[in-house]
Amino acid sequence: MHRRSVIRLLGAAVTLTSAIALSAGSAAAQDTIKIGMTSALTGPYNEYGEGGRRGVELAIEKWNAKGGINGKKVELAMLLDDQLVPDRAVQNMRRLLDNKELVAIIGPAGSGPTLAVIEMAAADGRPYMNPVAQTPTVTYPDGGKPRPNVFSFALQNDVESTVLGRYVAKQFKKPGLVHESTAYGVSGADMIAKELKAAGGAVVATETYNQRAQDVTAQIARLQRAGADVVVCVGLGADLAVIRRTMARLNFNVPLVASNGALSIPYQEAAGDLVTGTRGSMVYVFGEETLNPAAQGFADAYKAKYGTDRWWGNDPQRPQIFMSLSVSNAYDAADVLFEGIKRANSTDPKAIATAIEGIQGLRGVNATYSFSATKHHAIAPEDVAIFEYVKTGDKIGLTIVKN
Repeated sequence: MHRRSVIRLLGAAVTLTSAIALSAGSAAAQDTIKIGMTSALTGPYNEYGEGGRRGVELAIEKWNAKGGINGKKVELAMLLDDQLVPDRAVQNMRRLLDNKELVAIIGPAGSGPTLAVIEMAAADGRPYMNPVAQTPTVTYPDGGKPRPNVFSFALQNDVESTVLGRYVAKQFKKPGLVHESTAYGVSGADMIAKELKAAGGAVVATETYNQRAQDVTAQIARLQRAGADVVVCVGLGADLAVIRRTMARLNFNVPLVASNGALSIPYQEAAGDLVTGTRGSMVYVFGEETLNPAAQGFADAYKAKYGTDRWWGNDPQRPQIFMSLSVSNAYDAADVLFEGIKRANSTDPKAIATAIEGIQGLRGVNATYSFSATKHHAIAPEDVAIFEYVKTGDKIGLTIVKN
């Protein structure tokens, strides 16, 4: 055989082998549904990001245990840490969107980083699940039509503010507002003030602080001088603890009513026994004496994998209360995403979004979910309750407030 013929045959063999390898690699890739996530895995607000990671991984394990999605395994292929810092979230989102193998994205654990990346994610078009960011414009940019590919499982500001505003208006005459200076804090406080006004109430004073501020004496003293009979706060748990300790130091002995940061791990850890009497909003499901099957299955899976750790909760009456909703929020966000992919029987972004919009009456952990072309948020006011920390003996637990 001539040398040229041998070379041609070897070249053909190499080409065939390469083609087979590429085909096998492509088939393997097609057999795996890959998603990506950026969240605050480290840093001062990592209870949200770490909790979210656990929720997503539990959902993946549940689906893979039953054979995956239409026979395809699910993988969290990219998990990036943004520390709740907007600039880092932007860098992470660019990396995620550059990876064309990713079918969908789980977004950051806060309004600041989420607002920094949401336009990028919306323009990309792949399904974007918002687990925690509460600002409504994440999902509804102009207050009306939702972004086609964005679905929110957060306790949105407008929903939470409705619950808080109605409760405060019924219980108090002279509320004082204090809020963090972020978009989350500003929009939440504005909505609460509107709810109070609609109910015939009025805010006697409003104060602002920066996240991670260690001294809010001036703000709390001004609320005290204004004669507030309750302090209503929109902010995260660690900052709320600073506010609560300041109230105690100034002998400002009025109730503290707050957004769901009041029920977070950092608030409990930093405020200690001072949490007693604090009231906060939270998804109602974990206050139920008997959990629904979806919530019970989730609680059992969490306990089996992680035990009764700091994300589990320490309520002596209902230990399954998760003080950080980031776990169950992210779990439900991933679970609904996977249900959408299953119903679409496709990884095409528009097909998945249409399938999610068709979901009606799906029992999740936090609520029963129904979506549509005009409704892309999951939690409604009827899914939320006001809880209060109560002390029984040497134990501090939570009880649902009758309002």
